[in-house]
Amino acid sequence: MFPLSTAQLPGRRSATFYTDVVNGLRADHKYLSSKYFYDENGDKLFQQIMACPEYYPTRCELEIMQHQSGKMARLFMEESSDFDLVELGPGDATKSWFLLRELQKDHASFTYYPIDISSNVIGWLEDKLPVTLPGIRLQGLNGEYLEQLHQVNTFSNKRKIVLFMGANIGNMTVHQATQFCRQLHEQMHPGDLLMIGFDLKKYPGTILAAYNDKQGITRAFNLNLLTRINRELGADFDVEQFEHYPVYDPGTGSCKSYLISRIQQEVHIGDNQFSFAENEVIHMEISQKYTLMETESMAAQAGFEPVDTFFDSKRWFADVLWRRLA
Repeated sequence: MFPLSTAQLPGRRSATFYTDVVNGLRADHKYLSSKYFYDENGDKLFQQIMACPEYYPTRCELEIMQHQSGKMARLFMEESSDFDLVELGPGDATKSWFLLRELQKDHASFTYYPIDISSNVIGWLEDKLPVTLPGIRLQGLNGEYLEQLHQVNTFSNKRKIVLFMGANIGNMTVHQATQFCRQLHEQMHPGDLLMIGFDLKKYPGTILAAYNDKQGITRAFNLNLLTRINRELGADFDVEQFEHYPVYDPGTGSCKSYLISRIQQEVHIGDNQFSFAENEVIHMEISQKYTLMETESMAAQAGFEPVDTFFDSKRWFADVLWRRLA
């Protein structure tokens, strides 16, 4: 996900950012929503994270897309070559570009709808993709996933193929992810396809290292949210007094990132004052890992049936293709 800086947002969304931050810091167990990581600097830092040697998910999924997009395209076109292709959180479309190219080669008649909460991302895609993929029909949508997917449904009644790649579903708990898939199910029709990228369970050290790179980019990425809150909401976080701390539980598959208050301190946002004890934590992000069996269980609970699964050569990552049932 690539949320938009509130400096560029209408007042309603800026107010939502403020409310979400204040509510998170007032909670008994403090937290901040990871969807706000992505201001302009957050976008840049995440691009650097994806290039880190420790951060395997991007490379694994890129390998899948480079070598298996042809088969994906054929599956998409089995029922009809005329459809809407909707991508939730496309980023710079580095991975989905291979699939878009294959669909063009196979003369699919599709319109590509990338949906992202970052206008920077949508603007970039609308500028660059027509250059690298001449003739592509593209309409970018800036906003929340489900709201904008509903909007796409008002544009046409064509069959929908929805992409949710990059292990973005891992930014939710298992319960939240299942609920989100049910909400997608509600906006799709029988026979529509959904492809989701899942980061699979593997050696715990490999997973933990991906969220604690030696260069400290992930640390900077997490702390950047405090800087954003200072800049856009007038807060007074002393960023240097917080420490990035990731943990991974191989039993549950839950990888979590925290910021730890190094000292007892107070932070102000407008008229709100928040007290931090020494070593008190702010929960920043979850990155949930799955077994293939767990993904199949989620599909069943959300009203989908598995169609096919695409693995990288190490079987560390899976793009699963589901069909919406009645």
